Amino acid sequence: MKKAIIYIPNKNPMQSGLAKNDKWILEFKTKDPTTNPLMGWESSSDTLTELKLEFSSKDLAINYAKRKKIEYELIEPRKRKTVKKSYADNFLK
Repeated sequence: MKKAIIYIPNKNPMQSGLAKNDKWILEFKTKDPTTNPLMGWESSSDTLTELKLEFSSKDLAINYAKRKKIEYELIEPRKRKTVKKSYADNFLK
């Protein structure tokens, strides 16, 4: 049976904003990773691992996985903590 992970990818550290951070990704797990004896790289004969599907919502990704009978693991995004600071706080302590 196929296994997959559904998640929202982390933003690029070179970005400062949160735009384009609302896509849910369905990514397949590798069934049988092997090590290439010549180069030592990890390889697999499973081509589904190269496939990443994008969805606009979590529900669409879950429904797709259920419809295609894909066993999935859902990774919920963490809430971002924002601390409101004032410039004057630098001088009050």
